[in-house]
Amino acid sequence: MISNIRQIIESLGDVIFRPLSTELKNHLPDDIEMVCRQCQMENFETEVKFYLPEVNPVRRRIMALGADFKGRVFETNLRFEDADNRLIQKKSLLRLRKDIKTTLTFKSEPPFKDDQFKTLRELEVEVSDFDGMKQILESLGFHEEQVYEKWRETFVLSYTHFCLDTMPYGDFLEIEGPKKDIKELASRIGLKWHQRILLNYLAIFDVIRKQLNLGFSDVTFENFKNIRFDLAEHPGLLDKMFVC
Repeated sequence: MISNIRQIIESLGDVIFRPLSTELKNHLPDDIEMVCRQCQMENFETEVKFYLPEVNPVRRRIMALGADFKGRVFETNLRFEDADNRLIQKKSLLRLRKDIKTTLTFKSEPPFKDDQFKTLRELEVEVSDFDGMKQILESLGFHEEQVYEKWRETFVLSYTHFCLDTMPYGDFLEIEGPKKDIKELASRIGLKWHQRILLNYLAIFDVIRKQLNLGFSDVTFENFKNIRFDLAEHPGLLDKMFVC
């Protein structure tokens, strides 16, 4: 577990702390171990998203494939940055997520280009204490830059995950798994490959925020409660998100 946590710290070091001090390398894992219970690292995640004007027909098609329903949860996600915003400049993400568990995730660009799928290097560790992990990150010089929320409904078919996500600004399907399966299964549930989205949810929000001139950066249901917005009524915005 400690070796995997160290990889997250050293990956952050490549962006923020290069080179990491000996003291940081020697002491951070011991501090983090106090709040970590289980570590699971995936080298790369591969996924695509689709905007869903209607959720129920897609849900029925996913279930007709024989996918197993794994539940619906509410997520609170905190995106962290350093004082100079070097993470986002390096197209990296440091995220603390709370649903039925708490996970710390670091994502960064892979060493190859992929214009068909959204592919990122991903390091993830489950932690036992959301507030404790937040304090550790803040003690390391990171700050909470952005909050985003969603409801996620998950189905699993073999190695492929279907995530029906209700964001404050609309409904989406995220398909994660082997590349050949993603493309085949998207077609089987009636989705058009040229309408796939490779942006993450924060980048999608940024497109919407600029269009509507929104004065907030946190993607919460509270912030959107008095905003009437239907992405289906803005085909021009969707065109900006689709893969050319």
